[in-house]
Amino acid sequence: MNPFIFLWHIFSGLILFLWPIVGFIILARITWVIWVHYVQQDWISGITWTMLEIVPPREVLRSPKAMELFISNAFYHWSMKGASEEYWQGSVWLWFSLEIASIEGQVHFYIRTPSRIQGLVETQMYAQYPQAQVKVVEDYTLAIDDVSEKGGWKLWGCEFKMTKPFAFPLKTYVDYGLDSDIIQEENKVDPISSVIELFGSIGKGEQMWSQIIITPQKRAFHTRGTWFKSHDWVKEAQVQIEDFLAPYTGVREKAGSPGEFSKDLRPPKHLDPAINAASLKMQKLGFDAGIRIAYVAKREIFNMSNRRNIRTIWRQYAAPHSNELSRINSTQADAYADPDVDGFLAAWFLVPSKIVNQLEERHLHAYREREFFHLPMRHHLFNKHRLGWPISPFIFPAYFHPELMVLNVEEIATMWHFPGQILKVPTLERIESKEAAPPTNLPT
Repeated sequence: MNPFIFLWHIFSGLILFLWPIVGFIILARITWVIWVHYVQQDWISGITWTMLEIVPPREVLRSPKAMELFISNAFYHWSMKGASEEYWQGSVWLWFSLEIASIEGQVHFYIRTPSRIQGLVETQMYAQYPQAQVKVVEDYTLAIDDVSEKGGWKLWGCEFKMTKPFAFPLKTYVDYGLDSDIIQEENKVDPISSVIELFGSIGKGEQMWSQIIITPQKRAFHTRGTWFKSHDWVKEAQVQIEDFLAPYTGVREKAGSPGEFSKDLRPPKHLDPAINAASLKMQKLGFDAGIRIAYVAKREIFNMSNRRNIRTIWRQYAAPHSNELSRINSTQADAYADPDVDGFLAAWFLVPSKIVNQLEERHLHAYREREFFHLPMRHHLFNKHRLGWPISPFIFPAYFHPELMVLNVEEIATMWHFPGQILKVPTLERIESKEAAPPTNLPT
């Protein structure tokens, strides 16, 4: 028999034998993914949400360290989930949104929380800021009814990602010298002041929004060189630092020990600040986080300069030697542009206004729903990474996939805390008087 014919019979028979098994494995995997997504979405649909407005006291004499303690105690919920709870009931880790919003120049601090956690959020806020006021309010985004081309509102928004691996931190309040309560108020340089001033500068018919959506960091990262092992974000940060130092790492044979080798690490001195900052970041609690902003205004008064201002104000958190934030998924034509693909020029110049407006509507929906974790199935199937040019944006404007970051509590508290006494913005609502407890010696 011809050996090629013999091998063909063996090969074809093997394919016929394995095809049902491979098909079953693929079908089982697809079924499992759909099932987990379904039960999680069903569980999430049962969550009730509460919007809390936090009115800061007239005088905030504490450093952002107090906000760091609040975030740690109020939002870092960790407990083991059994297989039944996770894969049958669809239980997921809860998430929260820390928001600053300006409604026609009136600046507000908001927290969107699952209703079951409302009591804990309130008690922890009063623990750190006894003179603050916490009140339940309506979701301010509901006042914007329509950003379509026929509607009265226009929106510009974007999300952010880190330009370097998450092991390397952003610039924090410690770098600004705000880690002490004894600094004279007039000597403080607080980055949140720039945000409040910008938000308070807009006029009638305009709004500025920002949200930092967080959930305790519990993602598992695959361990290199293994099939099934995984590790946490701290170990992953260590891996990222090792990759960062790889160009400066050598392997050489030990003197007097033939066959034994050791690593020789000699990074240049100018890398020390980045390495030290990364080492310090791992010492505090980490959260998966996403940042999203929006500028909304009546169509007839929409200010293109404010669109740029709300985006660039985040540069104050940049530490170029360590990490910084970069704009992604914006509601404009270049959101589909990618310098590494052939569609760069086409995406930049030819995306019609109808598709740009669709991006505005999607951004409003994502902001209102506080979407970053557990996205709808359409985001997984029809996102920009799967549908490249020219399918997207010209045939089908694909959905954008948010970029998750790992921020520790220090970074989050830097971007969301109450300004001190020195900031006298009249449009920032504050408690005008201190509340004092009655003296203990009053007659009963």
